[in-house]
Amino acid sequence: MGKVALVTGSSRGIGRAIALKLAEDGYDVCINYEKRKDKAEETAGLARGLGSRAVTFQADVSDRAAVERMFAFVRENLGEVDLLVSNAGIAGQVQIQDITKERWDRFFQVNVNGAFNTVQCAIPHMLHEKKGCIITISSMWGLRGASCESAYSATKAALIGFTRSLANELAPSGIRVNCIAPGVIDTDMLDELPEGVKDTLADETPLGRLGKPEDIADLVSFIASEKAGFITGQVITSDGGFVV
Repeated sequence: MGKVALVTGSSRGIGRAIALKLAEDGYDVCINYEKRKDKAEETAGLARGLGSRAVTFQADVSDRAAVERMFAFVRENLGEVDLLVSNAGIAGQVQIQDITKERWDRFFQVNVNGAFNTVQCAIPHMLHEKKGCIITISSMWGLRGASCESAYSATKAALIGFTRSLANELAPSGIRVNCIAPGVIDTDMLDELPEGVKDTLADETPLGRLGKPEDIADLVSFIASEKAGFITGQVITSDGGFVV
């Protein structure tokens, strides 16, 4: 069997670009999605066109039982997971005085607990083999915070601490753990922003443009490769110079 990658939240946006880049790199990929089965199947079809034995699986990553079923499915259909990309997440702008406890908790359930669930299911095989790669997708807002995004920023900061701790814990077993902190990436998640905000964010980015999903996918490809074999425990920004 070939290399196997599981990319959570990969039916659209950054996750889709990552899955397709990994398929191009020779991985058999599991496309995880929560709601958009149509987009997941479309992504899988594109990945198969690149030679990957791509499969799809519906799972809310905050649901531990669903995550366990997903890993069992991947194991049966593709093999054990060699590369985990914890990308699934939710975002949204709301002032701190207006956010409900339910919405606050949901941010943490998906963005943080989802990473915990998938990592804990991935590592038994990696520990046994004494190799493996885990990449979490945080955000530049996890490094500097963002107005009206306290919940989102808090979860992304938590992912950074989680990644650094994991890297220290798992390094003796040959497992590398790194984090990517994207800047403003032009995906449909930005459609919720008020008119004109995207242009403002592009102007505030030193490189003068928004990022593309492929910018993050190319970075994942590098970190997962043997060229990055001595890199672990790092938070790597890809934000056009927004945070320096």
